This record gives sequence, structure tokens and C-alpha cells, in this order.
Amino acid sequence: MSETAWILTASILAVVLLLLLIIRFRFQPFVALLVAAIAFGLATGTAPLDLTEQIVERMGGALGQVALIIGLGAIFGEVLQRAGAAERLAMTLVERVPERYLAWALGLAGFLVSIAVFIDVAIVILVPLLYAVARRTGRSLLYYGIPLCAGLSVTHTFIPPTPGPIATAGVLGADLGLVIVYGVVCGLPAMAVAGPLFGRFVSKRIFVPVPAEAVSVTEAAATAGETPKVGGPGAGSPDSSATGDGSADPLPSFGSVLGALLLPLALILGGTTSSLLLPEGAPAAAVLGFVGHPVIALLLTCLYTLWFFGVRKGRSGKELQEMATRALAPAGVIILITGAGGVFGGLLVDSGLGEVLASGMQRINMPIVLFGFLAAAVIRVSQGSGTVAMITGATLTAPLLETVGASPSLAALTCVAIACGGTAFSHVNDSGFWMANRYLGMSVGDTLRSWTVMKTLVGLTGLTVALLLTLFVT
Repeated sequence: MSETAWILTASILAVVLLLLLIIRFRFQPFVALLVAAIAFGLATGTAPLDLTEQIVERMGGALGQVALIIGLGAIFGEVLQRAGAAERLAMTLVERVPERYLAWALGLAGFLVSIAVFIDVAIVILVPLLYAVARRTGRSLLYYGIPLCAGLSVTHTFIPPTPGPIATAGVLGADLGLVIVYGVVCGLPAMAVAGPLFGRFVSKRIFVPVPAEAVSVTEAAATAGETPKVGGPGAGSPDSSATGDGSADPLPSFGSVLGALLLPLALILGGTTSSLLLPEGAPAAAVLGFVGHPVIALLLTCLYTLWFFGVRKGRSGKELQEMATRALAPAGVIILITGAGGVFGGLLVDSGLGEVLASGMQRINMPIVLFGFLAAAVIRVSQGSGTVAMITGATLTAPLLETVGASPSLAALTCVAIACGGTAFSHVNDSGFWMANRYLGMSVGDTLRSWTVMKTLVGLTGLTVALLLTLFVT
């Protein structure tokens, strides 16, 4: 077997090993990625001592900026979640938007909320707010739930500072400002198609009533003259605006929540555009470039939210410290997985896999954006986690970007396409599938026909827009 054929074979076997470790043997993805990387390195002839040095070097290189952004973003999201930001956005839109436009407003609400709040948490908090609307209008719960979940899905996987796109951009070396721009451009059509448009279609074919448990809770509260608590069927969700003494703070204003969500995006985009529009060395360019650096932008946003939604509301230093510590626990797992993905990707680059894949793609005329989508989609279908699928898809695609000398725009669009692959085809091995199944009160079959199709439409629509953009911007 030639060296080229063996590199390609070894890479395929390494991915198969990775999937077996995660799916069959239930390895933590961080450990599975390291094992697969070591196996690939040894199989392609890297000396053991050299391999260990490469692992340490690649791990550190992959985590420099990514670890800081993910950690700061996690604290930012936790503070907003505890302040009741998600509830305020959804409640304001439900109260003020005419019923005929409500599905579109809910899609936009999901799009904004998921900038800071994890999708699983957002479903727990927001879906129960739709029960009263669905009962009042007599519509299927899917008419409102699908647009909301589509908006949540798009931002959660397409647009930094959420962990998935940050990790993917870090592995690919993509500019976060451009990822935000293309994520929005690809994400809004995806939200529209998979949200209000598909929600209207599927709600006419699948009637999902408000869960019986929610009806009984609402009626009991109404009889007692109380406002029912937000929570899923059979259980209340955590009171995100509760203070340490058990009392409840009033929800923040709509404007303050919207401003906090858009602040990091505005700072990062300001830094990106300043380098393009202002002359090099200009004082304004230096200032905007500094505050618009993703790490500084997230740090400033984090400090602002801790003050505005924490200190200003009377929270103690101990409460804020505990809040930040709690936020960093899940962030740590994602950071480690990202680092292991960087190790695996670095070894693939060093092996020359990029040249092998590039020559093969040229023969069949496959765009690199499509390759990234397919790589992430295969991992997504196989093991369920969108974040792991995105990181692994980026790991497999990174050698190609380096080989073809991709432009910043092409790298950013490839990042979005990988996010599309990590979003599509959600099914029974995905935790989000079961969250929707429970909180929308559906059977498994109806969840497949609604949630799974919605997620797939998000991915395919986003990919279509990304492919179209490559005709003009690269």
C-alpha cells in the first residue's frame, strides 16, 4: 500500500475508533479524541516521544483564545439566565406582538436568547411560557414551539459566543467577526424556513395539545388567583431570578436584556470592521481593535453583566462567585474536548492528509464547505452531540483549509457549514430530541416528524446559503 493510501486509511480507521469509543464503550469524548489521535499518530509513523511532545504543544495551541472565550461566555450566559433574561424576552414578545406575527417573533426571541443561554436550558425555561398561548388560540403547540426551537438551534450552533461555533472557529483558525456575520446571514433564512414556515406546515398535520400536567397546574393556579410558575410537565424549572434569600427579583427590562445580548457581537464586529475600514495605525483603529478582540469583548461584556444584573441588583460577592464557578463547570468539558480536537486535527495536518483530501475533492469537484458539512453530519448522526460533531468535523476539515490556503471568508463559511452539519439530523441519540419530546409533550414518532425535520431544515437551509455565498465572497 502506498503512503498516500495508508494515510487516508489510517484517518478513516481513527474516526471509526473515535465513534466506537464514544458510542459503544461510552468514553468521554475528550478521552476518546486523545486515544484516536495517539492511535493515528503511531499508525502513521510518528515516534512515541515526538508524539507526546506534539500532543502537549497542540493542546496548548488549540486552547489559547478558545478557552478564554468559552469561559467568559459561560459566565455571561449564567448571569443573564439567573437574571431572567430569557423569560423577559419571551414574555415581552408574547404580550406585545399580534397573534398573527407571534410565530415569527418567537423565532427571533429564540435567536436572541441562545446567544447566551444553552439551548437545553432555554427549552426548559421558555417552552412552558407557550402553554397559555396555545390554550388561548386552540392551535397545536408546535405552531409556537417549532419557531422558538428553530431560533434557539440556529444561534446555539451558528453564532459565537456560544461554545460550538467558538470551538469550531478555533480549530479552523477562522475569524470570529466573519463567523458572526456569516452565521447571521445563513442563520436568519434557516430560522425562517425551519421555524415559522415549517411550524405552520407541521402544526396542521400534527396536533400537540398542552401537556395535561401543565393544564392542571394552570387551572389550579387560576382558581387560587396565582400566576403559575414557569416549568416543564411534572416539575418546575429553577427560578432564574431568585435571590439567595428565597425572594424573587423583578425581571429585567427588555431593553437591558437586548443590549446585553448584542453588546459582545457589536464589539467583535466593530473590531473586525475597523481593521478593514480605518487606516492602519490610526488611534481609533487601535482602540476598536483592542475592545473588539473576542477575549476583551467577552471580558467587558462579562464585567458589565456581573455589575448590571448582579451588583446593581444587590447580589453579594459570594453569590456572584458561586454563579461564575457554576457556569465554568460545563465550560471546562467543552474546553477540554476542543483541545483534544485540536490535537487530533494537528496530527492530521502533519500527516499530509490535507493534500490527499484536496486532490480527491478536486477530482470529484466537491466544495470544501460541503465537505465540512458532511464530515460533521456523519459524526452527528453517529453519536448525537452537536458540539462533538462540530469539533470533530472541524478537525477533519482543518487540513483541507491549510492545504488550499483558504481565504478568511471561506474559512468562516466552512465554520458555518460545519455548524449546519452538527445541527441537522437530530434523533434519539441527541439529548435535545428528548428535551423537545418531554416539554412539547409528543410521542417519539411525532418528535421525529417535527423536531428532527426542523433541525434538518436548519442545517440544510444554512448550508444552501453558505454554498451560495461562496460564489460571491471567495
